[in-house]
Amino acid sequence: MSFEPAELYSSPNALARHYSRFRVEERVLLSGHSHQAWPDRAFDGMAAAFRDAAEHVDDKWERAVAKADRVREGYRALVGDPTGLYSLASATHDLLVKLLSALDWSARRRLVTTDREFYSLERQLRRLEEEGVEVARVAAHPAESVGERLAAAVDDQTTAVFVSTVFFSSGHVAGDLTPAAEACRRHGAPLVLDLYHQLGVVPFSLAEHGLEDAYAVSAGYKYLQLGEGNAFLRFPSDCDLRPVATGWFAEFGELTAPRGPGEVSYPAGHDRFAGATYDPTSHYRAAEVFDFFTEHELTPAFLRRVSQHQIGRLCARFDELDLDPRWIERDRDTPIERLGGFVCLQAPRAAEIRAALREDFSVFTDSRGSVLRLGPAPYLSDEQLDRAIEALGEVVHRLASTPAGQPAATGA
Repeated sequence: MSFEPAELYSSPNALARHYSRFRVEERVLLSGHSHQAWPDRAFDGMAAAFRDAAEHVDDKWERAVAKADRVREGYRALVGDPTGLYSLASATHDLLVKLLSALDWSARRRLVTTDREFYSLERQLRRLEEEGVEVARVAAHPAESVGERLAAAVDDQTTAVFVSTVFFSSGHVAGDLTPAAEACRRHGAPLVLDLYHQLGVVPFSLAEHGLEDAYAVSAGYKYLQLGEGNAFLRFPSDCDLRPVATGWFAEFGELTAPRGPGEVSYPAGHDRFAGATYDPTSHYRAAEVFDFFTEHELTPAFLRRVSQHQIGRLCARFDELDLDPRWIERDRDTPIERLGGFVCLQAPRAAEIRAALREDFSVFTDSRGSVLRLGPAPYLSDEQLDRAIEALGEVVHRLASTPAGQPAATGA
């Protein structure tokens, strides 16, 4: 069963009934860029994981591997990738650590990235700096030309380049990364893409962009509605890196093979960056959600159309409020088409606004410093979006009328 976009804009939203356990019709969940609701089918997957464990005990792993393969298949389709391999893990940081451990630090000790990467990478890079690794950070904005700045920073001492395709702090979509990819090839440094804020909301294809030799990390916690525990590292099929941080699942298919002296071997397939024993429940859940999306034809192109409509509506309704820009304002220089799945509003008291929206109006948003982020999801109706903006206006007027200090100056 497929949907027409208008069915999702109307009230009630035709998709919402499939998310009854998350009560998406009772609450306005505008934190979709951080954590979207799971369809009810996700519960079926978790129950199936328990049944298989109870019935088959240790023999459950054959079934668990099949679920993991379904997850890989789902990611491969989203990434537009006919050739890559996919190691799975509970979090992207686990995979980043394994990838970092596989790089040649004896010859090169310089990483290139941007100044707007997500905390899990940025914190790790700051810690590496303490150990003497040079980290060159180029400006992420303007996002359209970030590929050119990255390319200019790459040299023969560069170990790897890390960049998001949609920046988490602004929602801006990165421009053409071909210059960065070409520079990486010239200097023999892997290009690593963070797709977390792209997949499921902005269509993407490695093949179409000529990035089949790139590495990529992402997970299903946000727009894909897969929940926790579903991260992946995509790597080229000819990858011969040997991660120092390696688990015994990397040789799971060769446990019965005779072992001789010599170096640690790595599999030719998906498990080069594998860890150790894990909870397969997340893969059961993810497999059900991928099947749910397929059955209802919730394709990236369709979801992008819905998301752009919702982002546009949120921006239009916000502009109609004509609020004092010293209290809250949005970037009007970046067109809607250059945004990912959320809107950033500059607000000196963003955390207070977020708390009031949730407590008084059951409107869930997200704040980071002085940025209030509104991330719609396909199960929200236009009426819910309008109601959220009305609530936002009321909260801001309330704050502006209280004697709890003066608003910060514009641009603070």
